[in-house]
Amino acid sequence: MKEKPAPLSRWLMIFSSLFITALVVSNIVAVKLIALGPLVLPAGVIVFPISYILGDVLTEVYGYAIARRIIWTGFFANLVAVIFIAISIHIPPVQFWQVNHFSSAAESQQAFAAVLGFSPRLLVASFTAYLVGEFLNAFVMARLKVKTRGRFLWVRTIGSTIVGEGADSFIFIAVAFGGLYGAPDLLGTALSQWVFKTGYEILATPITYWVINHVKKAENMDVFDEKTNFNPLKF
Repeated sequence: MKEKPAPLSRWLMIFSSLFITALVVSNIVAVKLIALGPLVLPAGVIVFPISYILGDVLTEVYGYAIARRIIWTGFFANLVAVIFIAISIHIPPVQFWQVNHFSSAAESQQAFAAVLGFSPRLLVASFTAYLVGEFLNAFVMARLKVKTRGRFLWVRTIGSTIVGEGADSFIFIAVAFGGLYGAPDLLGTALSQWVFKTGYEILATPITYWVINHVKKAENMDVFDEKTNFNPLKF
């Protein structure tokens, strides 16, 4: 099937919007660390894997070319969010502003900046890991679909997540914290995120199956990327 734009459908709009929302929200809440059993993870892990599940749906139904556009749209949407958050942090607050009744304006400003602020290094790590991970996820998903002739959907969803989430986890930890902590700590943190995110995808497989099958029928579409240009920079 030749690479061509999919029609602007209701389902494509819904999944694109959810994909971008999951991405932006995950970066905002990632500042908080949470404990899930023995694992210490950023709170973003409860949201970010959803973007990979939605990416699987987009690639499986609409093909790599459409997924590529949405991945870049998500990147720029996140960049816009970061820019306006930074601007809001640097605008001085009014003196009577209070987050609660027990804090001054200066304390409220510090709390606001601490929660919503991003260091340049973390931003580079997040953006790089996102682009590499999402494009690998879409590429593996699309190529496996052709190789398996559309069979074994679970192999594609889980296999693409193992590759994409693995790259995302290791790139983010290496770029964000390399040189600050020892190699064993960095490796252990990256592995923890990788295992958790992959397990998330595996548990969500029945839901992913149902959504993909439903959308394929609703859209009457099932793209095979046999002649697609997989260059991520091709717009």
